[in-house]
Amino acid sequence: MARTQRHYFNYAAVILSGFLIALLIGTCLLMLPLSTVHVGGLPLLPALFTATSALCVTGLTIVDTATYWTDFGKIVILTLIQVGGFGVMSFAAVLAQAVVRRENHSTNLASAAERRSGTGRISTLLRRVLAVSLLIELFTAIPLTIRFLSLGYSPPRALWHGIFHAVSAFNNAGFALYSDNLSSFVGDWGICLPLMVAIIIGGLGFPVLFELRTCPLKPYSWSLHSRMVLAGSTGLLLFSSLVVTAFEWHNPKTLGKLPSADAILAGIFQAVQTRTTGFNSIDIGQMHESTLFAMDTFMFIGAGPAGTAGGIKITTMFALLAVVAAVIRGRRQAVVFGKSISPEVAHQAVAVVVLAFILTATATIAILFLTQFTLSETLFEVLSAFGTVGLSTGITPQLNNPSQLILITLMIIGRLGPITVATALAFAPSASNISFPTERPIIG
Repeated sequence: MARTQRHYFNYAAVILSGFLIALLIGTCLLMLPLSTVHVGGLPLLPALFTATSALCVTGLTIVDTATYWTDFGKIVILTLIQVGGFGVMSFAAVLAQAVVRRENHSTNLASAAERRSGTGRISTLLRRVLAVSLLIELFTAIPLTIRFLSLGYSPPRALWHGIFHAVSAFNNAGFALYSDNLSSFVGDWGICLPLMVAIIIGGLGFPVLFELRTCPLKPYSWSLHSRMVLAGSTGLLLFSSLVVTAFEWHNPKTLGKLPSADAILAGIFQAVQTRTTGFNSIDIGQMHESTLFAMDTFMFIGAGPAGTAGGIKITTMFALLAVVAAVIRGRRQAVVFGKSISPEVAHQAVAVVVLAFILTATATIAILFLTQFTLSETLFEVLSAFGTVGLSTGITPQLNNPSQLILITLMIIGRLGPITVATALAFAPSASNISFPTERPIIG
């Protein structure tokens, strides 16, 4: 068993090392004069920030993607998005498979789960991750390209914009080739709908996608993981769409100035972005404080594990809610969909959330100390970076260098941290036989 674990972690170490090497290469490429329209190339910090944001599939920027970069620079950004998305998905899938093998090592459940989900050998798993990624990006790029052609774009330009935004959407990156991001397409279903579908699929995670491929119409045969992700995703999408649309409906600076049909589309589109994608079709900086705080919560949660999204993940939220419900009802077991959550999983969920809270709280306090921005603006940027979302109230380019370095750190930790922390906890040594005296402090 130890050999199997080392086998999986060797692959994970290679992917993680490749991630850091790609960040270094991407930063160097973006500093070249060939990458930017500005003479002399980019300083280190802007290049590092953009490369980190692309590789971590975040979407936060401190320069205008549309005008600051040459075609070569945009190709570098697109490549970093693709590499980052595939690398993190592979990293998460490998570690998730290692956890599955560990949990089911003494039974035949592991082999059965692998046959059902389409996973197994690492090489096969990685090939399928890549194949599914490219296939979804292709089916997203086709309708986008057709729509851009209908808008009068030349075929090469329409194809380029279709491919770029398809890759950015599926990988939950949120980079766009327009200075106003996607505000010009606020009421365009031909653009917004394919992007939303790709974002949602990318946020489900590959374990769910593999399982849906083999038994899409048999929910009773889905694993607990898939049920949690699908139910949580559906619930959050509906709730966030309702919240964003209702809160901004009468705001004359966002949805209030749009026709009803466009306002509904914009509200849904913006709610989907809180799943950790940074596209925006309305001005985020003009939203009500209540909307921004609600979006903070959605960004902190994120989407499904082993996918392109960030955040603490829907399964973590489900586990915590199950524990809370069990405590309120006086039950010893936390139950989700008729299946109990093991105490180890509950402890892991608590650890991930507490660590994420400490990290984001510390970063928020630090940036508040270093700048003059409000708590609402600062917290939004911090959670956007940690959740690898990329949405912004517009203050990121105005932050000083130390604050931008904090966001860079948050993007990297937010992209890789929850995966590695959760896996490290899953592979933590078994509890010792030492028992300490028990005492019950007052809680609440």
